[in-house]
Amino acid sequence: MAGKGKLSTVIIAYNEAHCIARCIRSAMMVSDEVLVVDSGSTDRTVEIAENLGARVMNHPFEGHIQQKNWAKDQALYPFVLSLDADEFLSEELQESIMEEKKVGFHHSGYYMNRLNYIGERPIKGCGWYPDKKLRLWNRDRGQWKGINPHDRFRIKRGYPKKKVKGDLHHYSYENKRELWKKSINYGVIGAKYAKTLPWLKLLSKVTFSPLVKFFKNYFIKKGIFYGFTGLIICLCQVVESYVKYGRGLFLKLGLLR
Repeated sequence: MAGKGKLSTVIIAYNEAHCIARCIRSAMMVSDEVLVVDSGSTDRTVEIAENLGARVMNHPFEGHIQQKNWAKDQALYPFVLSLDADEFLSEELQESIMEEKKVGFHHSGYYMNRLNYIGERPIKGCGWYPDKKLRLWNRDRGQWKGINPHDRFRIKRGYPKKKVKGDLHHYSYENKRELWKKSINYGVIGAKYAKTLPWLKLLSKVTFSPLVKFFKNYFIKKGIFYGFTGLIICLCQVVESYVKYGRGLFLKLGLLR
């Protein structure tokens, strides 16, 4: 197979000058190319990426799923590591990926744990960890699917997958205010899908999903042990759920556009 043992890292970006350098540097430790697909950044994102040796392409943003599917097909090699600009590889994860490279990637996909942060604080409760992600795969054996903005890569049935050691660090939110804003924004985006649900299912989601989510993540998933930060994270999850399904209901009723 052409490119066996070679790895492309693909990063989608928009105004990521504050974090993309760390992402690219960590990716270059394991990659034979780093490709940044930019959707019209107005800051120094493109300049920083090019100065670090990344290949940069521009493509209009039509959604997370659409952008990532387009981006993976531009990579030079079949095996692709997909990263967001606010993520970077731990040393242990770099070592794990290099071990798989040495044997030529015997599996079609590789899972890894993602460790999410708020500010500089890692969060291993609130349903945020281990947050297992399939981020390294043979692009010819799957594609990005899901519901924007919560995308996920799906490998075709029958192809083997493996879990590798190490964390993918994700600096998700600079502070609680950003978390709150993004929760509302994600809910608004998700409402476009929610409105397509059958009436009974949508009404059930509006009524029960936010409360179940809070109880699960705050009590069972140990959000309570993170003090005020844990409470805010779990409340923001509730807000996103209410906005997603509540707005979806109003859209379905024709009360919003």
